[in-house]
Parts: sequence; C-alpha cells; structure tokens
Amino acid sequence: MAPPRPAVFLDRDGTLNVQLVRDGKPFPPQSVGDFRLFPGVAEGCRELKKAGFALVVATNQPDVGRGTQSQAAVEAMHAELLRLIPEIDRVEVCYDPGRGNPSRRRKPEPGMLLEAAEQMGLDLARSWMVGDRWRDVECGKRAGVRTVFIDFGYAEPMPSPPDFTVKSFAEAAALILSRSA
Repeated sequence: MAPPRPAVFLDRDGTLNVQLVRDGKPFPPQSVGDFRLFPGVAEGCRELKKAGFALVVATNQPDVGRGTQSQAAVEAMHAELLRLIPEIDRVEVCYDPGRGNPSRRRKPEPGMLLEAAEQMGLDLARSWMVGDRWRDVECGKRAGVRTVFIDFGYAEPMPSPPDFTVKSFAEAAALILSRSA
C-alpha cells in the first residue's frame, strides 16, 4: 500500500473562482456563465499537483438546500471547474443550509476533509486548507491541517487566526510549495 500523501483542500468560491461581493459579504456565482477562475489558479494547482499534493475541493453550497440555487447549476459549475483544472482529484460538496442541526460535512465542521482523507489515503498532518472565509479556517483547524486564509477584507469576524494570511490563490500556492519542500 502506498504511504499517505498530503493534500491541499480548497474552498471554491472566493478561492478558486471569483465570488460576487455585496455589502461586504461574498456570494457564489449563479451559473456557469458567471463562473470565472482567479488569475493564477490553474497554474498554482498544476504546481501543487506536480509537488505531490492531492487536490480536493471542499465547498458549502447552502443555496441548494435553501432552494435558491439548483443542484444542476452547481454541478455544471463543478464540471467547468474540472475542465479548467483537471488536476483536481475530487470535489466534496455540502448542500446543507445550516439550519437547526447542521451536517458534520458543513464547514466549519471537518467532515468533508476527514471523509476525503479516509477514502483517498491522505496524510492530514502534512495537508493544508485554503479558503477565504472563517468557516474554511475553522474547518482546517478542526481537521488538523495547516490553514491559509485569502483575505478579501469581508465584513465578518474571524473566530480564530489562520496559520497564514495571503491576498491571492497564487500567493497561497507559492507559500504552500515553499513550506513543503
């Protein structure tokens, strides 16, 4: 059996693709037509993959659970994401809107990361979580991975500090590569 390999867990909206920001809060694109990668994302993912990281997208898509977004639209965006970045190994999605008793897969809970790690044979101690929201940082911490926060200056509190803060995905990828050599 192969030894466990490290992973980079990636939030989707605001990390890989451009988010829509209204009143200081980020929102996901509504359709494939609105779906655009940030500059440097595909290249950064290629470099991370070349360095031996598994790439796993872990995204909350609560608008599906709320009925304001169709699952088909989200899946079409994921198909486009995989077309643009074929290096991505897996996409984990939580559609739970977070009301009442939220799923253990809904970030900040670490379920998506823990399940992917178990099913893919990943080494969480050598892995990373990259995201643009406090939920991403908290999820990574609960899963026992290092965290990189892409800071867009959203109007929301950060309950606990990330391990690293950057301004772009390209900067996050470079940081991970420099710290993992």
